[in-house]
Amino acid sequence: MNRMNRAVLAAVVAGSMVTGGVAGAAVFAATVGASAANTPAATSPSANGSGAPSAQPPAGKFVPNEDPTHEAGESAAREAQENAGQVPTVP
Repeated sequence: MNRMNRAVLAAVVAGSMVTGGVAGAAVFAATVGASAANTPAATSPSANGSGAPSAQPPAGKFVPNEDPTHEAGESAAREAQENAGQVPTVP
């Protein structure tokens, strides 16, 4: 190999290493960012009464359902949590 071929080969190898490093960093940063965004701060039972942890914590202020038909089927513990402004964790 002459000097020119070696220089071209070295430039191609160096360029591909830099390009691969930048692409790998971009993919890694995107997956880490997406993973951190989908991780809930705390795991608590869901408000749907199933007892399974919710995927994301509820956003905003909790507003209880005060419809008489709904209230008739609630337990005293659930009503106490609603009255305290908490998201109910009991059925």
